[in-house]
Amino acid sequence: MAIQAAILVIGDEILSGRTQDTNTHYIARFLTALGIDLREARVVGDVEDEIVAGLNALRASYDFVFTTGGIGPTHDDITADAVARAFDVGIGYHPEAYALLEARYPPGEFNDMRKRMARIPHGATLVANSVSGAPGFHIGNVYVMAGVPMVMRAMLEAIAPELPRGAPVTAVTVEAAIPEGAIAPGLAALQKEHKEVAIGSYPFYREGSAAPFGAQLVVRGRDGAVVEAAAVALEALLTSLGAAPQRIKS
Repeated sequence: MAIQAAILVIGDEILSGRTQDTNTHYIARFLTALGIDLREARVVGDVEDEIVAGLNALRASYDFVFTTGGIGPTHDDITADAVARAFDVGIGYHPEAYALLEARYPPGEFNDMRKRMARIPHGATLVANSVSGAPGFHIGNVYVMAGVPMVMRAMLEAIAPELPRGAPVTAVTVEAAIPEGAIAPGLAALQKEHKEVAIGSYPFYREGSAAPFGAQLVVRGRDGAVVEAAAVALEALLTSLGAAPQRIKS
């Protein structure tokens, strides 16, 4: 059975468009390399009720949940409190996190707002942060990480050794200069014949090209031989429709 995961992206800055979310793309590729299927990603603002509701829904549905954002020192960094509430546990200064952060600041500069980053839900374990020191944390099936991409990536690397590995996914991408609508009927039939794989269709338009409309077709599955058989059948379908299929490196 596949290992499934979800992402909860937290932050008003994402919803307002002020900050572009690059973390979801990075986490998706990271998990795929481990054989973990990312099945859902949600974005919520800095509202405790919404964070709690989103987290509880996702952690009940998937093997793992990865959150990003809202664990800094400012007033709107409320993720830790929301996670504690979701798990119905208390929250307080974690001795190790407190000592780690205190050591990073000159005397007198470890103020109350910076101390907020050492507040961890009871029962959680720390996630190391090799970039800025302020840790994330792990509780139940939830990993809580920073929103700053460089820091989030460092935290992912820290937790990688403890994450389970699933069977790796094999993917074959076939491109053809043919409108997606022309492929659709045959593609639907092909998917029915090859239920063990997932076939995705991604149209493109290349201005100035002799044949500007086309599509990339991606065949994905965990059995390489089955994926290859479906890809060959896909290439035959495209050829029969007058296209010249080409395999593209993913």
